[in-house]
Order: sequence, then C-alpha cells, then structure tokens
Amino acid sequence: MKEVQIEAGWKKALAGEFEKSYFKELAEFVRNEYKKTTVYPPPKDMFRAFDLTPFDKVEVVILGQDPYHGDKQANGLCFAVHEGLRHPPSLQNIFKELESDLGEKPKISSELTEWATQGVLLLNATLTVRAHQAGSHQGKGWEQFTDAAIKAVSDKKDYVVFILWGNFARSKKTLIDTFKHDVIESAHPSPFSAFSGFFGSKPFSRTNEYLAAHAKKPITWLQSSIVV
Repeated sequence: MKEVQIEAGWKKALAGEFEKSYFKELAEFVRNEYKKTTVYPPPKDMFRAFDLTPFDKVEVVILGQDPYHGDKQANGLCFAVHEGLRHPPSLQNIFKELESDLGEKPKISSELTEWATQGVLLLNATLTVRAHQAGSHQGKGWEQFTDAAIKAVSDKKDYVVFILWGNFARSKKTLIDTFKHDVIESAHPSPFSAFSGFFGSKPFSRTNEYLAAHAKKPITWLQSSIVV
C-alpha cells in the first residue's frame, strides 16, 4: 500500500486515518506480508468493499470478522466467495435464511456484488489474512481502521441498517448511534450457532421494512443475472 487506492467518498470520510501511526505501521506490515507469503484477498481486492459501495451510497452494513483463508476464496466482501467455488457453511446458511425470510429461493451469485452495488457494505473487520492461517492479520491495525469506517457511517449518515451476526460483530454496537440507525442482531450464521438465533431472525425483510419506513429504496436481495 503506497498511496491508498480507495473510493473517493471513503477517502474523504476516513482521511484522518491514513496519516495516523497505526495505519502507516499496518501498511508496512501488509506490504511485507504480500512480498513474503500468500495473502488473501489479492491486493486489488483489499478495499473492494469500499469501492463497490461508495460512502454516499451506504444503506446497510453487514459485518464479518476475517477474510476466508482458503485458496482463492476471499474476494474482498465479507461472507462472499468467488463464483464457482463451494459455498462456505456460513454463506450456505445465509442463503437458507434468505429463502426462509423472503419465501423464494435466492437466485444470486456467491460473489454478492449485486448486494454491494445496491448499498450493502459487506465489511470484514480485518481486510487481509495469510493463506490457511485464520486470524493471522488480526491485531495489526485493521480493526482500528474498520472501526473508524463503522463510526464514520454512524456519525455522518442517517437511517442506515447495521446487521450484526455473532458476538464479534455485536461488540461493534458501541460504535453505532442507535437513536438514528437500526441495528439487527442475532447469532452468527456459522453451523455452530445458526440454530441459536440466526435462523428465523429475518434480517432481510426487517432491513427492507426499515428502509421503506424512512423513504429509502429496499434492497433487492433475491435476484441476480447469475444463477447459482
């Protein structure tokens, strides 16, 4: 990361972060990691969540923790994987809840880009990871940067829906002004917890109800030009 290449609205919203010492140390760490080992996602996709969902277009935020660390899975969007790969268990459960919630089988790509381009920020707390080493880039500064992104959305925008799945995501609620935004919380879609409150939580219909109530366009969750 030389000069940070990120969508202009986000660059403005997060301008102060890029000059802080933690970010400079993070940039150096990530640059060295890409040089000496395999890191996911590839550098061009590091800020893809921000690039596909410009700051001015954010209507919904879904929080993840870490990119997938399997071969070529991570594409820069939380819970998403590249087309043609086997769907990870959490994504399978997200699609199951989507069908249950909206009453129709989802016809969407595992890339989830069509959610992102409608204003759904699919943000991992940590934006990079070593191949096959889960959590290997945690605690290096990414969390401070993505916390700043969450807080920027909360502070500078109105009537955004924050979807927090699992204890890690729910811990970020302290960054959100719950008086002017909606927060939808539940268990994580992982097979270890999905039956403890994720299934049946109806996050997709609840999101659209909130958006509609505030004169915003609902998200088209189900349809895609790519059928999986």
